[in-house]
Amino acid sequence: MKKTIAQTNKKTLGTMCMLAASLCFSTGGLLMKLIPWNPLAINGARNVIAAVVIGLYILASKHKLRFNPTVLVGAISMAGVTTLYSIANKLTTAGNTIILQYTAPIWIVILMFLFFGQKPSRTALVSILIVFAGILCFFFEGLSTGKWLGDLLALLSGVFYAGVFMLNSFEKGDALSSVFFGQLACGIFLSPLVLRENVFTPPVLLSVFLLGAVQVGLAYIFFTTGTKYTDPVTASIINALEPILNPVLVAIFYGEMLGRLSLVGAAIVLCGILYYNLRSITENLKETGN
Repeated sequence: MKKTIAQTNKKTLGTMCMLAASLCFSTGGLLMKLIPWNPLAINGARNVIAAVVIGLYILASKHKLRFNPTVLVGAISMAGVTTLYSIANKLTTAGNTIILQYTAPIWIVILMFLFFGQKPSRTALVSILIVFAGILCFFFEGLSTGKWLGDLLALLSGVFYAGVFMLNSFEKGDALSSVFFGQLACGIFLSPLVLRENVFTPPVLLSVFLLGAVQVGLAYIFFTTGTKYTDPVTASIINALEPILNPVLVAIFYGEMLGRLSLVGAAIVLCGILYYNLRSITENLKETGN
């Protein structure tokens, strides 16, 4: 009984961390739009700052960094997500970028089946179908913009994002190490591009700092903790709050508005998340005998 309760508490912690990560991640679209730099320069600068934040956290928590082929694949996934997201966000709308990135749950289900032979539960499968019905609403409306290259890169970022969600699923994996090395690599190779920029006003520099410290650094501290105590599909469904909050913030503060179909999609995604969480709570209560 005590073990079951402890497991439930850890799952609750994981859920709360994933929610906090979603809130931090959701600022990305707006901050990206406010920075008039080349997207690769933005990604390099924000990853330098993020690597410092993650590095300080690693020192404070006394986490032991690991490096092996599994961690390397995770680092490549991390670098791929941040780089493709940065480019796509400049080539298409923030809503398109984040929604197409959230094809990740589908890729997770496929990868979990291929690597572990794990079939999704009925609750997870139904939730994913609901969430993606909502995401398709965003997708169909977004394609009418004709910005197909940005949409394609955003979709590809979803494949890498699936890998990020699975960092703790492999025996030799270590999410924090993968995130740190991925950020460090992007920072080292891409940050020199900042020297080609000529706009360094206080609002721009503040946006860059917030991107690195909050939208990437703090977000991935919450994210790696959350994925440690939740399975990949659960984490990805909870984190689907980001594709709602991200375009909403951009619409309010940048004027990039959502259409009617996108608003319908947002409502459907919320229903999918609510369904999954309510079902999970009910199942946990049954397991603990409460």
